Parts: sequence; structure tokens; C-alpha cells
Amino acid sequence: MTLLTAFKNKQILVLGAGLTGMSCARFLAAQGLSFAVNDSRAKPFSADYSEQQFSKEFEQVILSLGQWDPRLIDNADVILISPGIDSANTEIAQFIKDDCQVIGDVELFCQINNQRTNPIAMLAVTGSNGKSTVVSLLDYLAKMLGVNAQLGGNIGQPVLDLLTQLPNAEVSTLPEILILELSSFQLETLKSMQAIATTVLNVSDDHLDRHQTMANYQAIKQGIYPQGKVAITNRDDDATAVPNTEQKTKQQQVSFGSDAPSQGQFGVRFEKEQQQNNKAYLAFGDKNLIALDELPLAGIHNALNYLAALALGYSTGWPLSAMVKNLAGFTGLAHRCQRINTQDDITWINDSKATNVGATLAAINGLAKTLSPEQNLILIAGGDGKGADFTPLAEPLAQQVSQVITLGKDGDKIADLTDKSTPVSDLTQAVSLAKASAKAGDIVLLSPACASLDMFKNFVQRGEQFIAAVENLAEVKV
Repeated sequence: MTLLTAFKNKQILVLGAGLTGMSCARFLAAQGLSFAVNDSRAKPFSADYSEQQFSKEFEQVILSLGQWDPRLIDNADVILISPGIDSANTEIAQFIKDDCQVIGDVELFCQINNQRTNPIAMLAVTGSNGKSTVVSLLDYLAKMLGVNAQLGGNIGQPVLDLLTQLPNAEVSTLPEILILELSSFQLETLKSMQAIATTVLNVSDDHLDRHQTMANYQAIKQGIYPQGKVAITNRDDDATAVPNTEQKTKQQQVSFGSDAPSQGQFGVRFEKEQQQNNKAYLAFGDKNLIALDELPLAGIHNALNYLAALALGYSTGWPLSAMVKNLAGFTGLAHRCQRINTQDDITWINDSKATNVGATLAAINGLAKTLSPEQNLILIAGGDGKGADFTPLAEPLAQQVSQVITLGKDGDKIADLTDKSTPVSDLTQAVSLAKASAKAGDIVLLSPACASLDMFKNFVQRGEQFIAAVENLAEVKV
């Protein structure tokens, strides 16, 4: 009996009517399965979709909005839960039956995929920071190599959409490989993935309002490893290690790190160049692959992202030389440690996506490792800290940053960490001050460690205004 055949005899509830929930609903409807949908929000749909349209699209489906519905939850044999919903929430958990199967859309996809004659191959990436960059780079490399790949999970198209329009799952138009970005929320309900390779890029303080402790958060992240043939770990972060279990002894492991790699591993090698400072290279074993300064994404933390992608592709059987040849063509995701093209010999970095302390720490540490003693790093930071603890920034600000320019609602909290800080009222002033302070060879980094909503529509608008201010420097009086 197939999974979907078994589902015909089950009471199925979709919890959440956002992007993931609607994807689940459309998949279930395409299979002719009965189900109900429940969302605690009174108006969960996008502006261009109404309850009336839902009722027309799903004529026989019960839709319950405005609260978690105890009756629907209690009756459910299977709950398809959206990743943003915590099943441990007492309003939900108290009504879930002991034998109810609570899964996410990725888990359902994997269970179905495992029953296919020719399952879709998968690569899976998780981590606190850098996930979107790594999976987008993998997707780009796949296209350059002529591999039919698709992004899924926490990015791109919901995975069940791949199967919704198909009369069956044995269709040649499906992608050769699915590249999954997985959040800790998705990993909570995922156990059936059979990936070629998996990785935990890094682990830092995040989502503890849901996961309670770092130990629990780390364990959830590490739960990705038993679901892949090859485990790819970060030598710079012990929290990404494969746990000491029986599975570990049976699993192939590959690692990457910012140190020189041993045979069969990926890393960064620094070599003395004639009349120059040490030059950094991505490396595999004793072979240098490409110099970091030939790549568009700046900083050692992005070098680790490049290496993680190479390790994942290598584990899949993609030619290493062909991947390296195409690295320089990937310009990265907008507002994630992107270089801004200027003619002033100053390196301007737009990292507006750094909306938490961990992301800014990664940017500071990653860029500082590329500087010579004569070069300075100037940081522009601040915004809405959302109650975050900024104290982890104190040591890097003292040791690696020459000047801190602060702005926004919680800029003063960052300024209080160092005596090298100067407050400004907006990004134009911040850029003007940075320009006046910087000399050729220095780096100016916008990495706010804060959300943007106190001053901007979103981090995208913040990054765009930073780029505009830098490009308009010729018109700014300094």
C-alpha cells in the first residue's frame, strides 16, 4: 500500500493557510484526498486571494479561521503543519492525539519520493547563517553544468508543487536533483529524507524562543546528518559536528574550514605572494583552486560558503574543475555581503540582510581575516534589535573594527559597546562619515545586526539606499 492510498482512510488537517499550507492543500486536492484547513489568523491569505476564492477552489474542504480549532485538531489522524507553527503550542498540543502523525510538507514529499521507482536526488543545507547563499550557488553551478536542478524547502517553490500537477510521480520532467534549504522548524518534522549529502553550515543563537536551549537547537540541526549518505561539517564550528552515534561510523564525512585542508577535505590556504601580503585561496587537499580576491563574495565566511557548495557538489559527482571555473560568475544574493563597484579603492560591502547579531559577527570575522595590519574595517550598524543581546559584538568591535558608525532605534546599544563609535541620523550621513574616515584599501561594511523596520520598509530598501549613497559619493560633501 502506498502512502497516498493509506491517506484515503485518514482524517487530514492542514495547519496554516500561508504559502506552505496552500501548497499542501493543492497537493491533497490533486490526489483526490479529503482534508480540512485551520489557521489561527482571521485573514491568512494574500491580498489577491479571498475566502470566496478558497471555497471555489476547494469546494468540499472545511476552512476554519481565527483560532486553532480543537475539534479539527482532535479528529486529525494526520496533521500537515506549516514550519512557522509550533506544534508544542499548548493551544494545539493539548488536542493532538497520541497516534496522530504530525509532519511538514518536506517530510511528506520525502515519504512519497522514497516510494518512487526513480526517486529525485537531493542535497540538503541547514545552518544559522548562509543557507540561502549556499543553495543558490549550488543551483547556479548546476545550471552552468547542465544539470536540471530545482530549489526547495525554505526557498524557491514549495516541494509538493513539484507533484501537484502530475498524474503520477514517474514523470521525466521532474528535476534531476532537488536542492533543499532547511530551517530548524522544517527539521523538527523531517526524518525520512534520503539525500546524497547534507550539511550544517554553522550554529549560532537563533530561534530560542521556540527551541528553548542552544543544546536543543543544535540537536535539531544535527538531525539532518542521518538523512544523507555524506555528512559535510564545518571544522571552524564544533556545533556542526556529526554526533557520536552508531550512524557516524557508517557515514562518509567531508569537512570544510578556514584552515589549510588535509587530503580529501576543503579549506583555505594562505600563501606568501611576491612583494605582497599573504594571498588566500580556496583549496582541496594540497591543491589551490581559486584566489579569494577573484570571487565576488567577500570575507572568509563567504569562503566557507563557497567551500560548502563545492563539497556538496563534489559529493554529488560534479567535476570540481568545472565548478571552480564557474564560481566567479555567481554574484550572490542581494544585500548579503555584496561588494559595491566603486573607483575609490575602498571596498564597500552591503550586508543589509544581516538582521541579527550572528550574521554581523560572521561578516566582521570573515572580512577581518582578509585584512593586512595596514588596512581598517569600518562598521555601519544599528536598527531595531528586537530585544537582542549585543554583547557578543563587544570583543570583535574592540579587536577587529577601527570605527563603528551607529544609527537607528538601537544604535546606541551597539555604540555603548565601544569607545570607537559615532552616532548618525541616517545612512547618507553614515556613508559620508565612512568615506571621510577611510583610506585606500580599507573596508566599509554595512552589517546592521538589527532589523530594518524602524527606518525602512525592509532590509532590501535599506541595502538599496546604502548602495545609492555610496554611488552618489561624488555629490556628498564630506
